[in-house]
Amino acid sequence: MDLKNLRAFVEVIRQNGFTAAGKVLNATQSTVSKAVRALEDEVGAPLLDRPAPKPRLTPIGEAVYARALRLLAERDDLLAEIAELRGLKRGVLRLGLPPVGSGILFAPLFAQFRKAYPGIDIRLVEQGSARLEEILRLGEIDFAASLLPVDEDFEAHEIRRDPLMTLVAADHPLARRDTICINDLRETPLILFESGFAQNRVIINACHRAGFEPAVAARSGQIDFLVELAAAGVGAAFLPRLLVESHARRGVVSLVLDEPGVDWRLALVWRKGAYLSDAARAWRALALAARFD
Repeated sequence: MDLKNLRAFVEVIRQNGFTAAGKVLNATQSTVSKAVRALEDEVGAPLLDRPAPKPRLTPIGEAVYARALRLLAERDDLLAEIAELRGLKRGVLRLGLPPVGSGILFAPLFAQFRKAYPGIDIRLVEQGSARLEEILRLGEIDFAASLLPVDEDFEAHEIRRDPLMTLVAADHPLARRDTICINDLRETPLILFESGFAQNRVIINACHRAGFEPAVAARSGQIDFLVELAAAGVGAAFLPRLLVESHARRGVVSLVLDEPGVDWRLALVWRKGAYLSDAARAWRALALAARFD
C-alpha cells in the first residue's frame, strides 16, 4: 500500500475532516480525498461513512486505520534509525585483525574512532591474514588487515612496511651476521605461524624462488612461543621489525632478512565494489588519514 495514501487517511480521522487534514499535509482537500479514494479502491471497500457529517470509520475502515497507525509508526522508526546510522550515532563496524602487529598499529586508531563515534559497536575478528581474507570475501567483515599482495578482487591501502627479521638462537652459526638471505636458511628448520597466517606464504614462496623446500620444525599462533622456540635452537622464526624489540629475549639474535619480496607489508583491505556502511566509511577515512610510523 502507498504510505502517502495511508497517511492521508489517518489524518482525515485525526483531524476530523478532509480540509483540516489537507492543512496538516500541506495539500488541497481534493488531493486528500483522491488519496483516500485510491486507498479504498485498493482495499476494495469503503473506509469512511461519507453521508455522516464528520468522517466515521466503517468496520473495514477501523481495521485499516489500526494497521495504518502501526505501519506509519514503523516507518517513522525506520527513518529515525536511518538518520542515526547516517549520523554515526548507531551502527556496527566489523573488523578482522591478525594477532601480529595489530595491538601496536591499531589500538591508537581504535581509541580515536571510539572517541569520535561512541555509539558504533566494533565487532572484532582475530585470525591470521589468510583466514581473514576468506572471511572478508564472504562478506562477514567490512575490513581486514592483511599482508600484501592480495587478490585482485580486493582493494588495499598499505599502512605499514617493515623489514622481516629472522630470529635464531645466539649460538646459531648465522648469529654473528647482521643480515642474511633466504638461501642462508636452506639447512635451518623454520618456525612458522600456524596455518591461516599470510606471513607463512611470503616465507615459503621465497624459499621456493631460491630453489628449495623448507623444513618446518614447528608452528604456533603465539609470538612469545615462537621466540622461545628460536631461543631453544629449534630453528629460525620470523617477525616484522616493529615487534622484535617488544619480544626481545636473552639468547635470541635478530637478523635482517635481506631478500626481495619478503618485506612485511600490512594493508587495510576491503572488497572491490562492496557496500560500505557509514560506520565502515568513517573507519576507512580515519585509517587512510592516519600515520602508522
